[in-house]
Amino acid sequence: MGDNKDDQAQKVDLLRGTEKYTNNEKKDDRIKYGVTWCKETDSKGQYPLEDENPNESLVQDVSSTAVLTPLDDDLVGNVTDIPDRGNWAGRFDFLMSLLGYSVGLGNVWRFPYLAYSNGGGAFVFPFVLMLFLLGLPLMFMELSFGQFAGLGPAVVFGRFCPLFHGLGYGMIFISAVVSLYYTCIIAWCILYLIMSIRGELLWERCHEPWATEQCYSYTEADVCESTNGSFYYRSTCYNYTQVMALNLSSVPKNFTKHAPAQDYFERGVLHMSEGIEHMGIPQWPILLCLACAWTMTFLALSKGVKSTGKVVYFTALFPYVVLIILFFRGVTLPGASEGILYYITPRFEKLTSAKVWSDAAAQIFFALSPAWGGLITLSSYNKFHNNCLKDTLIVAFGNIATSLFAGFVIFAIIGYLAKELDANIEDVVDQGAGLAFIVYPDVVTRLPISPLWAILFFVMMITLGMGSEFALLETVMTAIQDTVPSLRQKKTWVVLVVSIIGFLGGVIVTCEGGIYVLQLMDTYVSSWSVFVMAATESCIFGWIYGTDRFLQDVELMIGSMKRWRWFFKLFWQYLSPFTLVAVFVFNLIQYSPMTYDKYRYPAWADGVGWILALFPLIWIFGSMVWKISTVKEDWSILEKIKFLLKPSPEWGPAHKVPKFDLQDIEGEKNIENPNFISSNDSVTKI
Repeated sequence: MGDNKDDQAQKVDLLRGTEKYTNNEKKDDRIKYGVTWCKETDSKGQYPLEDENPNESLVQDVSSTAVLTPLDDDLVGNVTDIPDRGNWAGRFDFLMSLLGYSVGLGNVWRFPYLAYSNGGGAFVFPFVLMLFLLGLPLMFMELSFGQFAGLGPAVVFGRFCPLFHGLGYGMIFISAVVSLYYTCIIAWCILYLIMSIRGELLWERCHEPWATEQCYSYTEADVCESTNGSFYYRSTCYNYTQVMALNLSSVPKNFTKHAPAQDYFERGVLHMSEGIEHMGIPQWPILLCLACAWTMTFLALSKGVKSTGKVVYFTALFPYVVLIILFFRGVTLPGASEGILYYITPRFEKLTSAKVWSDAAAQIFFALSPAWGGLITLSSYNKFHNNCLKDTLIVAFGNIATSLFAGFVIFAIIGYLAKELDANIEDVVDQGAGLAFIVYPDVVTRLPISPLWAILFFVMMITLGMGSEFALLETVMTAIQDTVPSLRQKKTWVVLVVSIIGFLGGVIVTCEGGIYVLQLMDTYVSSWSVFVMAATESCIFGWIYGTDRFLQDVELMIGSMKRWRWFFKLFWQYLSPFTLVAVFVFNLIQYSPMTYDKYRYPAWADGVGWILALFPLIWIFGSMVWKISTVKEDWSILEKIKFLLKPSPEWGPAHKVPKFDLQDIEGEKNIENPNFISSNDSVTKI
């Protein structure tokens, strides 16, 4: 190829992987986006607009805002596609998977807890504000990113911005760790579900050997006190004679007591040790349930996203059925109105606390899961022209509505429980495992046909957990298969190996000190590094690659983005990064060593937590150093960094393109997207 032709070839912009006609002056209306061929320029340096090649059918003429769907399957030439990764069977499959991933345990339990501890109804304001500051912009960014490239986070960042190649692996690390303890929570739910299939729930009464002296069964107390003069104290019913002899009448009615559900969970199920220093041995019932949870995960994921898409129809929709049933039952309970009133009454003085805003931002990340890698992974299996903006709006607002509705359900039940315990509402609820495995199981013992309510509740918990678990594990497996494409044909074996490793990794949580490990992972892994990675990701899109440039890519998929351009430009470049930095600083200021109830973690355990929190950031920084060292050109460090901030030649759309043998016939050169050129292709990349 002559020097003159080489100079002309430089006019072709391949950085985005979407070829187009260009010139250095005013853009012509005939500028093409999509798959094109390029002609030699005329004497004035312009591309001829007349007397084009008579074989015009080779040109797919598409404007920058046109949707390509009608031409997708009618391209001329030998159509090549990216290696088969699998695709969703339909758009609704993806939507259900995304909904199942986003709507999880955090919506049903964590949001209500944060609401009442941060001002009740006043918490809704910062929560919704964070939806617009962080949730919508970051969610759409990741969904469109994964769909455009058709790749998971392990590979896509290496093509999009090679310097931050490690960012995707940081996300995968977080998803992998979260999936470990999520599956353990599912295992607890399976065990509770099995124990609920009986005439009377085990935790309705105080049973040996797990009941403590503080165990107080309302069922046994009601039976005992129905006899005149009898008194129920320390799991024993004393008659009138014994009460007088032991002077039990002087015992205050509000003596220290807790529900049998607490003793059953801590001593009957977990066999909790005194701390993380005393790990003990695995509990075989939990171990078997953990194996069952990983088996269900394997069966659901082994056939790829097509089979996953069918399973999530149940896991995504069933929790709504249970929530609706529980809502109508909850509002009919005595004390429910007080609980709901507490939930909707704003206490605006709380908004002056930085913790409220920090918690609202953290909850958005728990709810929509940006910077975890799952959104990029799920969308990478979409069809190229799927309307990911519409999906973002549906899931984001659906997620918020689910959280708010779940708040009414939970606070109706909490109000009832407060009335029964004769306690203040703010003293009833504990977060995390305390709410899911102590408070609610105790409540169902006081409902008619309590085993039925327990079964419904724990089936809902399992489906909520599995919906999120599928996406977390799919993120890990997609990373493996994108990194080693030859494994795509061995999907079942990849899922099997990942499931076995995941099971072995979760064994430590089944030990007597396992809940301390779970709490450690939950506190450190999904907070600090997530905020930093999300801020970095936003800056890459907003400043390094460019908002306008990326929205042009998005327009290739879904059409014009003019109405949204100002919104995403403002948030990706300014508001989202600033908010994330502020939240990170607030969390840093408020940091205190970990505790679990009255137990304070030792310093070495906090150190392990910080290692887990900082590992993704260390990996990202290490990969940056490695990338810079691999640039062979004799450049300065700054020049190497500038080079690595540009997209690689492999960056481009996951879209079928026609492929032709390159022939120099009458000065015409055929160009194809470099994203689809392998090392042994006969076509030379310009």
